[in-house]
Amino acid sequence: MNLKLDPSSRLRRRYLLLEGNRNEIEEAMQDYLGILGMTKADLVFVEHNGDKLIIAVNREMLIHVKAAFALSKYKISILRVSGTLKRLKRKP
Repeated sequence: MNLKLDPSSRLRRRYLLLEGNRNEIEEAMQDYLGILGMTKADLVFVEHNGDKLIIAVNREMLIHVKAAFALSKYKISILRVSGTLKRLKRKP
């Protein structure tokens, strides 16, 4: 039994390195996108290191997620965006 997905069926994600609090990030996205938008964005918290977080979002909702952080009342800054975790963690 083959449980692998076809490459065309799997989700394309973008990884964001953020500076902020996890609760503030969730609240900012919910305020701007709502519940339905958050499910479309498919937000996943990958890892955290102090005040820096790495999240994964659906590629098609990346613009909306960036707008949610820009319009939020919290201080959330996007440090880097990448298609892979390996490139995101690499020093610029």
